[in-house]
Amino acid sequence: MRKTEQTGKDCINLWKKEYENIPVPKAAKERIAQGIRKGKETQKKTAFSFQWRKAGLTAAAVVVTFGAAVNISPAIANAMDGIPVIGSIARVVTFRNYKDQTGNMEADINVPKIGSDAIVNKDIEDYAETFIAIYEKELAETAGNAHFSVESNYEVVFDNEAYVSLAIHATITGASGAESVKVFTIDKKTEKAISLADYLGSSEKLAAVTANIKEQMKEQMKADEGVSYFPEGEEGGFTALTGTESFYPTANGDLVIVFNEYEIAPGSMGIVRFTIPKNIF
Repeated sequence: MRKTEQTGKDCINLWKKEYENIPVPKAAKERIAQGIRKGKETQKKTAFSFQWRKAGLTAAAVVVTFGAAVNISPAIANAMDGIPVIGSIARVVTFRNYKDQTGNMEADINVPKIGSDAIVNKDIEDYAETFIAIYEKELAETAGNAHFSVESNYEVVFDNEAYVSLAIHATITGASGAESVKVFTIDKKTEKAISLADYLGSSEKLAAVTANIKEQMKEQMKADEGVSYFPEGEEGGFTALTGTESFYPTANGDLVIVFNEYEIAPGSMGIVRFTIPKNIF
């Protein structure tokens, strides 16, 4: 394994230990654990520098904005007309925006919300809020002297009459960097997030998708020597889907499975996505 790959893993192992000591709900920890488990090598994150900081910047400036503002400001409400409507559920809005600049540290974390009372909102908020806890823990321990940043945003990656998929992207940058994405695919009837296993509906279909991913891996590595995956049977090697992976449908009925950095491949591969043709499942 290359040195840069090991550096990324070491960095994420450190953040994972810090994360486990954050006083947040157990459910939130379980949702975030996979997202911060895998790291990205240092060289890919050098571009995410701290050039914006001026020498001597020490004072903190924290801005928290809540979605309730749309009920107060007509201007804000009108501006929200451009936010995509999610079928019969509601609109996706930024429920909370957390920003902080203290010393050598920076946070910009957007917490999304679907409508006003969709059941899934608690899960989404717990997941996004955990990044705030990670940042505030680092801030408290270093008083802003560490070169550390947390950035999180979201996007709607799929939407039809039955489902909507909301992807939350996060980047944690320190001595090295970690990038993750968590996709919430939501059943509009129940307003709850569903798992990949629920979506496919049977172990046979899950096995068929597993086989297709393995075949795609082989084809990609054969076609491009720059593509590599951890060998099956070795640490990190892809063996089979568990049914809990992030996923979202596509407009033509295919399926996209998402793996975070270092989950099944070296850090140079970044976040890995496989598109599964609908005839497979």
